[in-house]
Amino acid sequence: MLKAGALQIPTSGAPFERVTIDRRDPGPHDVLIRIHFVGICHSDVHMALNQWGESIYPLVPGHEIAGVIDAVGTEVTRFGTGDRVGVGCFVDSCRVCPNCRAGQQQFCVEGETETYNSVDKSGKRTQGGYSSHIVVDENYVLRIPDSLGLDTAAPLMCAGISMYSPCRRWRVASGTKVAVVGLGGLGHVGVQVARALGAEVTLISHSSDKVADAARFGAAHFYVAKEPDDLRMLTNSFDVILNTASSNVSTDLYLSLLDVDGVLVTVGLPVGPLSVSPMFLIQNQRVIAGTKNGGIAETQGMLDFCAVHEIAAEVETLEAGQVDMAYRRLLAGDVRYRFVLDTSGLCLS
Repeated sequence: MLKAGALQIPTSGAPFERVTIDRRDPGPHDVLIRIHFVGICHSDVHMALNQWGESIYPLVPGHEIAGVIDAVGTEVTRFGTGDRVGVGCFVDSCRVCPNCRAGQQQFCVEGETETYNSVDKSGKRTQGGYSSHIVVDENYVLRIPDSLGLDTAAPLMCAGISMYSPCRRWRVASGTKVAVVGLGGLGHVGVQVARALGAEVTLISHSSDKVADAARFGAAHFYVAKEPDDLRMLTNSFDVILNTASSNVSTDLYLSLLDVDGVLVTVGLPVGPLSVSPMFLIQNQRVIAGTKNGGIAETQGMLDFCAVHEIAAEVETLEAGQVDMAYRRLLAGDVRYRFVLDTSGLCLS
């Protein structure tokens, strides 16, 4: 059994503690990854605080993983020692259900094995990327193109695919009018992706302090939405709205901004239900949609797309021991635009 250094939260609300955890020895199809960087996703905070009621403690979060392969199993064919790789939100699935066979492992009928806070096929709980090493089946590992830095690529494993997938699903292309709600860890990547696909992008924010950044990422327009009347002039304006807000917003208001057949995509995960008036759906036959992340092939396509278009997360890199500070700052909205932990200090030797 391999040993790895890790950051573990023992119970909700407690500070992180440095521990040693067990990783399985690599099997024939496994790769051993030395983690270099791991992004701090807002869902990590939700899980650390048990805000969804699903957390199992002690917990090692982290599903935005970037590193280098240290060793490979005897039957691995897709990777070799020294390859630059990433791991996203899940590390296994049943592989035989219609969704897995279609390359949509994130919708596995039996339930995908999540990178942390899940139970793998051996019955053991998975522990995530706030760690020095991880062992993953090669079929659930992504290749990071050489032109992407490992630190700025790490958040693409979740934030990147979470924005890329709905853009592809809803056919964002040249001439599409896209609004992104919120310029945070998700939104700043979403603006870049939509713009690279050819869309005319509008950023909608709760304040005006990110106007310059929105333009730098590719937004052509910027609007502040403090009161409902602030957006009335945008009625019937957009084909796609990507809502990344982690707090509840007025669903009816944003539906009213959609043109005929427009879609409002929920990307962020606010705590609490959505509320919608049917009239706003009937008008312009609008759609409310959700999105999760993406399958392995689509996620690899996203990484390759980002490499070609020079898209990356804008990160603030912190030492592993600064994780509690990072969580406090994230909860206070004090991050531009993704915290990434340098996990080199967690190595046991």
